[in-house]
Amino acid sequence: MTLHLADKTLNPPVLLAPMAGITDRPFRDLVMRFGAGMVVSEMVASQEMVQAKPGVRERAELSADVENTAVQLAGREAHWMAEAARQVADRGARVIDINMGCPAKKVTNGYSGSALLKTPDHALTLIEAVVDAVDIPVTLKTRLGWDDNLLNAPDVARRAQDAGIRMVTIHGRTRCQFYKGHANWQAIRTVKESVSIPVIANGDIVDTDAARTALDHSGADGVMVGRGAQGKPWLLAQMCHDLYGAQAPVIPANGDLIDMVRGHYEAMLDFYGTDLGLRVARKHLGWYMDEAATPATLRRAVLTSRDTAEVLRLLGDALHGDAEAAA
Repeated sequence: MTLHLADKTLNPPVLLAPMAGITDRPFRDLVMRFGAGMVVSEMVASQEMVQAKPGVRERAELSADVENTAVQLAGREAHWMAEAARQVADRGARVIDINMGCPAKKVTNGYSGSALLKTPDHALTLIEAVVDAVDIPVTLKTRLGWDDNLLNAPDVARRAQDAGIRMVTIHGRTRCQFYKGHANWQAIRTVKESVSIPVIANGDIVDTDAARTALDHSGADGVMVGRGAQGKPWLLAQMCHDLYGAQAPVIPANGDLIDMVRGHYEAMLDFYGTDLGLRVARKHLGWYMDEAATPATLRRAVLTSRDTAEVLRLLGDALHGDAEAAA
């Protein structure tokens, strides 16, 4: 199945979700190398982006030659949202996504993210400002509603479509659920039936079986994968194969896995610099070691070392490679 966003093609429609502190450029690049329909940056605060707050623009950095990449913007003022949209478009973004789904208190207390579900008229001014500011497709990510008494995603999606949004992704929970319980994929169907643009299902899609069930229950046009890809950057490509017949990824094992993880580690060091890169890398290395069932003592050594050469050496043993690979 192929989705079209203006001149952009998402094939297959299996997307990497924006995740704060996780979907940076090194991880997005790795996921795309395995295969995905689209990858989305971690959320970027629009005002901080325009005012060049240190560290913010790095979150939005994209390789200009990488197809099907998107930058997700968050904010509460139309002026800053429009200016940030222009900047990221000029820097090579192929798609801009508007965040109306983040449930974090530090975001919603600032009247951004899923708090916008409580003020849909104001939310529409932000959507219109971004759509009018750029020539690239603009999409929207949101939730079912603020709480069980305000399940307004169908109306918000319909109005967003009228304002020029090209695709909407729905996380199958309300804001007040945060990540508790299970995503209600069936409820996403009401959004799908309200609009003619593509609808993507999100929430608890951690493997192919979950993706298939989510598509069946929601009637959605594709799926967005978040936490399931942590430590498994090949997961989206595997779903593309299982669901849509795309080429199967070669899932790395043994020495190939060690090489992949070492490459990801070095890419993070290059991107952030050694000091910050060491800290950012720990979560990813931890997830890789979760998959490998690394012994606790060795895991601790990898995650606490500040010697990059030592980390590269220890990863050989931590990921169950042979002696030569670990050397």
